[in-house]
Amino acid sequence: SNYDDTVMERYLADEVITRDDTLDHLEVEVDMLCYEILALEQPVARDLRFIATALKIVRDIERIGDIAVNIAERARELIQEPELKRMVTLPLMASAAQNILKESLDAFVNEDADLAEKVIESDTAIDDLYEQIFRELLTYMIEDTRNISRAIKLIFIAKHLERVGDHSANIAEMVVFMVNGQDIRHATRMGRG
Repeated sequence: SNYDDTVMERYLADEVITRDDTLDHLEVEVDMLCYEILALEQPVARDLRFIATALKIVRDIERIGDIAVNIAERARELIQEPELKRMVTLPLMASAAQNILKESLDAFVNEDADLAEKVIESDTAIDDLYEQIFRELLTYMIEDTRNISRAIKLIFIAKHLERVGDHSANIAEMVVFMVNGQDIRHATRMGRG
Protein backbone atom coordinates (compact mmCIF):
# COMPACT_ATOMS: atom_id res chain seq x y z
CA SER A 1 0.00 0.00 0.00
CA ASN A 2 0.97 3.64 -0.41
CA TYR A 3 1.14 4.18 3.38
CA ASP A 4 3.56 1.23 3.77
CA ASP A 5 5.75 2.61 0.98
CA THR A 6 5.90 6.00 2.67
CA VAL A 7 6.83 4.44 6.03
CA MET A 8 9.56 2.36 4.34
CA GLU A 9 10.91 5.37 2.42
CA ARG A 10 11.07 7.43 5.62
CA TYR A 11 12.79 4.54 7.45
CA LEU A 12 15.41 4.21 4.70
CA ALA A 13 16.08 7.97 4.69
CA ASP A 14 16.47 7.96 8.50
CA GLU A 15 18.79 4.94 8.29
CA VAL A 16 21.09 6.74 5.83
CA ILE A 17 21.28 9.78 8.09
CA THR A 18 21.99 7.67 11.21
CA ARG A 19 24.68 5.57 9.54
CA ASP A 20 26.67 8.64 8.50
CA ASP A 21 27.98 8.87 12.09
CA THR A 22 29.51 5.40 11.68
CA LEU A 23 31.15 6.50 8.45
CA ASP A 24 32.60 9.61 10.11
CA HIS A 25 33.96 7.46 12.95
CA LEU A 26 35.53 4.98 10.50
CA GLU A 27 37.18 7.83 8.58
CA VAL A 28 38.98 8.97 11.74
CA GLU A 29 39.96 5.38 12.55
CA VAL A 30 41.43 4.75 9.07
CA ASP A 31 43.30 8.07 9.19
CA MET A 32 44.83 7.16 12.55
CA LEU A 33 45.87 3.70 11.33
CA CYS A 34 47.48 5.17 8.21
CA TYR A 35 49.43 7.76 10.20
CA GLU A 36 50.50 5.08 12.67
CA ILE A 37 51.81 2.90 9.82
CA LEU A 38 53.61 5.90 8.31
CA ALA A 39 55.29 6.67 11.64
CA LEU A 40 56.17 3.14 12.72
CA GLU A 41 56.81 1.28 9.46
CA GLN A 42 58.17 4.13 7.31
CA PRO A 43 56.87 2.49 4.13
CA VAL A 44 58.45 3.22 0.74
CA ALA A 45 57.45 3.00 -2.94
CA ARG A 46 54.28 0.96 -3.52
CA ASP A 47 53.41 0.64 0.19
CA LEU A 48 53.72 4.39 0.61
CA ARG A 49 51.46 4.93 -2.42
CA PHE A 50 48.92 2.53 -0.89
CA ILE A 51 48.85 4.51 2.38
CA ALA A 52 48.64 7.85 0.53
CA THR A 53 45.79 6.47 -1.59
CA ALA A 54 43.92 5.14 1.45
CA LEU A 55 44.19 8.56 3.16
CA LYS A 56 42.74 10.32 0.11
CA ILE A 57 40.08 7.71 -0.66
CA VAL A 58 38.73 7.72 2.88
CA ARG A 59 38.07 11.45 2.55
CA ASP A 60 36.12 10.90 -0.69
CA ILE A 61 34.11 8.10 0.94
CA GLU A 62 33.27 10.32 3.91
CA ARG A 63 32.11 13.07 1.55
CA ILE A 64 29.94 10.57 -0.31
CA GLY A 65 28.39 9.74 3.07
CA ASP A 66 27.61 13.43 3.57
CA ILE A 67 26.08 13.52 0.08
CA ALA A 68 23.93 10.49 0.96
CA VAL A 69 22.65 12.37 4.02
CA ASN A 70 21.76 15.37 1.83
CA ILE A 71 19.89 13.09 -0.58
CA ALA A 72 18.06 11.39 2.32
CA GLU A 73 17.02 14.77 3.73
CA ARG A 74 15.63 15.84 0.33
CA ALA A 75 13.88 12.46 0.04
CA ARG A 76 12.19 12.96 3.43
CA GLU A 77 10.88 16.32 2.19
CA LEU A 78 9.72 14.82 -1.11
CA ILE A 79 7.73 12.09 0.65
CA GLN A 80 5.38 14.83 1.92
CA GLU A 81 4.71 16.26 -1.55
CA PRO A 82 2.60 15.00 -4.45
CA GLU A 83 4.65 13.18 -7.07
CA LEU A 84 5.88 15.08 -10.08
CA LYS A 85 5.75 13.35 -13.44
CA ARG A 86 7.46 9.93 -13.27
CA MET A 87 11.22 10.58 -13.47
CA VAL A 88 12.75 7.67 -15.40
CA THR A 89 16.21 9.21 -15.71
CA LEU A 90 16.76 9.93 -12.00
CA PRO A 91 16.61 6.26 -10.89
CA LEU A 92 18.94 5.43 -13.79
CA MET A 93 21.35 8.10 -12.57
CA ALA A 94 21.12 6.81 -8.97
CA SER A 95 21.89 3.30 -10.18
CA ALA A 96 24.82 4.55 -12.30
CA ALA A 97 26.20 6.50 -9.32
CA GLN A 98 25.97 3.42 -7.06
CA ASN A 99 27.65 1.32 -9.73
CA ILE A 100 30.53 3.72 -10.36
CA LEU A 101 31.16 3.99 -6.61
CA LYS A 102 31.19 0.19 -6.21
CA GLU A 103 33.54 -0.17 -9.19
CA SER A 104 35.92 2.50 -7.87
CA LEU A 105 36.14 0.68 -4.52
CA ASP A 106 36.52 -2.71 -6.28
CA ALA A 107 39.36 -1.18 -8.33
CA PHE A 108 41.03 -0.09 -5.08
CA VAL A 109 40.59 -3.42 -3.27
CA ASN A 110 41.76 -5.43 -6.31
CA GLU A 111 44.44 -2.90 -7.35
CA ASP A 112 42.83 -2.88 -10.80
CA ALA A 113 43.99 0.13 -12.85
CA ASP A 114 41.95 -0.97 -15.89
CA LEU A 115 38.71 -0.95 -13.90
CA ALA A 116 39.74 2.42 -12.45
CA GLU A 117 40.14 3.81 -16.00
CA LYS A 118 36.65 2.49 -16.84
CA VAL A 119 35.25 4.31 -13.78
CA ILE A 120 36.84 7.57 -14.90
CA GLU A 121 35.20 7.22 -18.31
CA SER A 122 31.83 6.31 -16.72
CA ASP A 123 31.79 9.60 -14.82
CA THR A 124 31.10 11.41 -18.11
CA ALA A 125 27.89 9.39 -18.58
CA ILE A 126 26.71 10.48 -15.12
CA ASP A 127 27.45 14.12 -16.00
CA ASP A 128 25.36 13.67 -19.16
CA LEU A 129 22.45 12.21 -17.15
CA TYR A 130 22.59 15.20 -14.82
CA GLU A 131 22.31 17.62 -17.76
CA GLN A 132 19.36 15.64 -19.14
CA ILE A 133 17.53 15.63 -15.77
CA PHE A 134 18.23 19.33 -15.25
CA ARG A 135 16.69 20.22 -18.63
CA GLU A 136 13.68 17.94 -18.03
CA LEU A 137 12.96 19.45 -14.60
CA LEU A 138 13.43 22.98 -15.91
CA THR A 139 10.73 22.23 -18.48
CA TYR A 140 8.35 21.04 -15.72
CA MET A 141 8.96 24.26 -13.77
CA ILE A 142 8.25 26.41 -16.83
CA GLU A 143 5.07 24.42 -17.66
CA ASP A 144 3.61 24.82 -14.16
CA THR A 145 4.99 26.98 -11.35
CA ARG A 146 3.46 24.58 -8.79
CA ASN A 147 6.21 22.13 -9.82
CA ILE A 148 9.05 24.47 -8.82
CA SER A 149 9.56 23.39 -5.18
CA ARG A 150 9.58 19.67 -5.97
CA ALA A 151 11.65 20.08 -9.15
CA ILE A 152 14.33 22.07 -7.33
CA LYS A 153 14.65 19.31 -4.69
CA LEU A 154 15.00 16.74 -7.49
CA ILE A 155 17.66 18.91 -9.18
CA PHE A 156 19.56 18.99 -5.86
CA ILE A 157 19.36 15.18 -5.67
CA ALA A 158 20.61 14.86 -9.25
CA LYS A 159 23.48 17.26 -8.49
CA HIS A 160 24.37 15.20 -5.41
CA LEU A 161 24.42 12.03 -7.53
CA GLU A 162 26.67 13.79 -10.03
CA ARG A 163 29.04 14.60 -7.11
CA VAL A 164 29.07 10.88 -6.15
CA GLY A 165 30.32 10.24 -9.69
CA ASP A 166 33.02 12.89 -9.27
CA HIS A 167 34.19 11.43 -5.95
CA SER A 168 34.20 7.93 -7.48
CA ALA A 169 36.34 9.24 -10.35
CA ASN A 170 38.70 10.79 -7.75
CA ILE A 171 39.01 7.38 -6.07
CA ALA A 172 39.69 5.75 -9.44
CA GLU A 173 42.39 8.31 -10.28
CA MET A 174 44.08 7.54 -6.97
CA VAL A 175 43.92 3.82 -7.78
CA VAL A 176 45.75 4.47 -11.06
CA PHE A 177 48.35 6.40 -9.04
CA MET A 178 48.63 3.59 -6.51
CA VAL A 179 49.01 0.83 -9.11
CA ASN A 180 51.06 2.62 -11.79
CA GLY A 181 52.77 5.34 -9.76
CA GLN A 182 51.34 7.83 -12.25
CA ASP A 183 49.31 10.89 -11.19
CA ILE A 184 46.62 11.37 -13.84
CA ARG A 185 44.30 13.67 -11.89
CA HIS A 186 44.67 16.86 -13.90
CA ALA A 187 45.42 15.18 -17.21
CA THR A 188 42.12 13.27 -17.14
CA ARG A 189 40.18 16.33 -15.97
CA MET A 190 41.51 18.32 -18.93
CA GLY A 191 40.78 15.43 -21.27
CA ARG A 192 37.22 15.17 -19.97
CA GLY A 193 36.61 18.90 -20.32
